[in-house]
Amino acid sequence: MSKTQPSLRHAMDYLHTWLGVLFSALLFLVFFMGSLSVFDREIDRWMMPATRIAAPQEVSFDRQIRPHLEALAGNATQWFAMYPNEREATARIGWREGKAFVWRHIDIDRNVVLPEVGTWGGSGFFFPFHYSFHIKWKDVGFWLLALVGTGMLVLLISGVIVHKKIFADLFLFRRGKAAQRMTLDIHNICGVFILPFHFLIAWSGLIIFLFTYFLPAIPLLYGADMPKARQEAFNIVARPAAKEAGQLASVDAMVAEAQARWGGGHVRNVSIANPHDRNALVQVLRQPDDRVGYETMTVYFDGDSGTVMGQQGMSTTLRVQRFFAGLHMIPFSHWGLRWLYFIMGLGGCVLIASGMLLWVEKRRARHIREGRHGYRVVDAVACAGSLGTLAATLAMLVANRLLPLGLTERPSREAAVFFVVWALMMLHATWRGGQPLMRKHWEEQAWLVAVLAATAVVLNAVTTGDHLLLTLWTRQWDIAGMDGVLLITAAIAAACARRLHARRTQVPMPASATVGATS
Repeated sequence: MSKTQPSLRHAMDYLHTWLGVLFSALLFLVFFMGSLSVFDREIDRWMMPATRIAAPQEVSFDRQIRPHLEALAGNATQWFAMYPNEREATARIGWREGKAFVWRHIDIDRNVVLPEVGTWGGSGFFFPFHYSFHIKWKDVGFWLLALVGTGMLVLLISGVIVHKKIFADLFLFRRGKAAQRMTLDIHNICGVFILPFHFLIAWSGLIIFLFTYFLPAIPLLYGADMPKARQEAFNIVARPAAKEAGQLASVDAMVAEAQARWGGGHVRNVSIANPHDRNALVQVLRQPDDRVGYETMTVYFDGDSGTVMGQQGMSTTLRVQRFFAGLHMIPFSHWGLRWLYFIMGLGGCVLIASGMLLWVEKRRARHIREGRHGYRVVDAVACAGSLGTLAATLAMLVANRLLPLGLTERPSREAAVFFVVWALMMLHATWRGGQPLMRKHWEEQAWLVAVLAATAVVLNAVTTGDHLLLTLWTRQWDIAGMDGVLLITAAIAAACARRLHARRTQVPMPASATVGATS
């Protein structure tokens, strides 16, 4: 081999390093928001105290849901009803008002509409953030996710090639050694130990949006008739309104027929197009909580007569796509696996953050000697992209407990708190990230995370009365779990802040560092 020709490992090392620097902040955001989305419904209940009720034993659309839709959205052209389940005790009804979609929660046992929750919650903010970055224009968020997901796969493959002793790294952690050595060990352990999970999540995440990524090619076959493409791909039954008055038949009877066709199972949701028209169309979807694949097995009914119009069939391609979607989104009811996904997702966050720190630690001294500032940029992005993201999330939870419920556009103001705090963390990391304040920005943001996490727990107890001892006693496991995770977060963040402070005060400042900082 020529001396000028780099080896495969050398080329992969270069690719792994610089692709990691380019994508790390976005990858951390995707993994962190994905980890939160594992428990998005539990976060909803924490952020929406009015929904902390017991799950109903049975649900009747005709008696308990339809009257509220008639009262609140009698003239709407589409109704939507999400049935309660073990993770969400309320029923949710929705309808379209212009371009907006309105949601309200119903306490089925009391047969009352709950007050507006005033928040997007975990399912409305963290979950969409995970797959679209809240960028809706031209589906840019989805395409950005495709780029990041592909980058993750390249990073994983190049990382495997770079490692000489991939299995030995699984058991190697040199505690008490230099910061760079410990960071490398943490990076290797998280990368190797959770490697199959990382491959699964990155690959399945791309497969979930397979049909979205094929959208630019659809006009080649269907021209401007995009609805036809969707109907053929997903076996969707659709028909226009007759513009003649009709009487909606018993939806409960349609639900019973759908369950019989499924051979059992729970209802996920019911959707009704043109509910007062002679051509009303009712869709009944199955809850995929007892299987791996995300298969909703939709049955379509004529709303006026209640007769079956069709049932969603699945091609082999669609079944494969739904299987990987289920592996990624874990709709199945298995709390052990849900916690495992959550922990491994956080492990992915540690992998990404430690990779960025490793880049900074390896280049800090050289960049200081040469008067370069590249390490400061990456260090600031690493700090704000990890601890800053966590601080912004916790600040949003604190705002959720402090903002008055009647506040105009309250959900968007909660979201504004997240983005403002996130931007402030970036400014803080940039300002405090230089010499001689080595790692002080990490220490300060870690303390902020600890304070915000503890504050969120205290505010939940003060504003709702549901303190941790009470929720444990009454077996409100979702609220107790949320408070418990927040307290653990506060403890870990405080411990990290103390360790960073000890290292910063014990390690003498090199003379070259001061010179580099002032040059």
